[in-house]
Amino acid sequence: MRIVQILPTITMGDAVSNETVAFYHALKEAGFDTAIYAQNIGDKLPKGFIFRIDEYKDDADFIIYHLSIGGEINKRIMGYKAKVLIVYHNVTPEEFFAPYSIQSQMLCRDGIEAVKMLSKTPALCIADSEFNKQDLIKLGYNCDIKVLPILMQFGDYDKKPNAGIIKKYSGDGYTNILFTGRIAPNKKQEDIIKAFYCYKTYINPKSRLILAGSYQKEDIYARKLKKYIKELELNDVIMTGHIPFDEILAYYHLADVFVVLSEHEGFCVPLVEAMYFGKPIIAYNSTAVGETLGDAGILLNNKDPRLVAEAIDRIMKDDELRNSFLEAEKERLKTFSADKVKSDFIEIVKSFLSA
Repeated sequence: MRIVQILPTITMGDAVSNETVAFYHALKEAGFDTAIYAQNIGDKLPKGFIFRIDEYKDDADFIIYHLSIGGEINKRIMGYKAKVLIVYHNVTPEEFFAPYSIQSQMLCRDGIEAVKMLSKTPALCIADSEFNKQDLIKLGYNCDIKVLPILMQFGDYDKKPNAGIIKKYSGDGYTNILFTGRIAPNKKQEDIIKAFYCYKTYINPKSRLILAGSYQKEDIYARKLKKYIKELELNDVIMTGHIPFDEILAYYHLADVFVVLSEHEGFCVPLVEAMYFGKPIIAYNSTAVGETLGDAGILLNNKDPRLVAEAIDRIMKDDELRNSFLEAEKERLKTFSADKVKSDFIEIVKSFLSA
């Protein structure tokens, strides 16, 4: 039985790409003949099982297609002979990008159109969250839809963090507030900056905000964030840009609290990462954020910057509350156990094949 995975782009460090590689190893361990095909392939990826889509010979019995954006590859999927299982990672609504990037806006618009276009193609869908499942139903999908969390390889997070970053920012008495994720309008980094301004100005001047996420130099949204930071005269905001994985690990180790104020997430991998590192979490209850977080942190229905600042202060000062959330994180992490998710994934595949 030959099962191939197809996706538009595969690259190092991207959540969808990481899951695709993890699925490859799970399928291989289960005895399937398998490979990965992509339109765009980044550098530094493992060799021998990742190929360009033009090399695919339409010889699979079963295709797993990772759907998260528009593009020509979506039309190809409809023309292949194999049965299709779509793994839906959600598409960010275009309105978030409208003020900043016509190209990103059009990619998101094309992504939504692709999801609609493919609604009759899959025999089965996997959604990263119940939120994503409901999104598919609204967009016209009536096939069986299984909810399965993203398969994460937690062993990667046990690698050695960057010693230089640890040395530079530890032991200075500062409270380190962290958010990880690419700089993007739907992530609402400006709202974290507002909350940090309130916290630093009125509660704790010895505090630092770390926004660990990639952006392009010409990115209008990133430039507006930098301008906003300058206008607020904030000297302790770090926008890392693209950084090596060991530096991301270092910032997780340094963090005192993890804050998510995003307004659109199909799952939100950084929440699970923060749980793994045992960091108290404050999050805004939007889209799949509350579903992913569960009871493992402070979930806010209002992200007034003063309220967020007070929540940071409370979690930093109330040892009993903080410890109760850290215990809840340990329990919540069991839901995302790599062994459990991998086993559930293979069971879904085998049940579908036997049916």
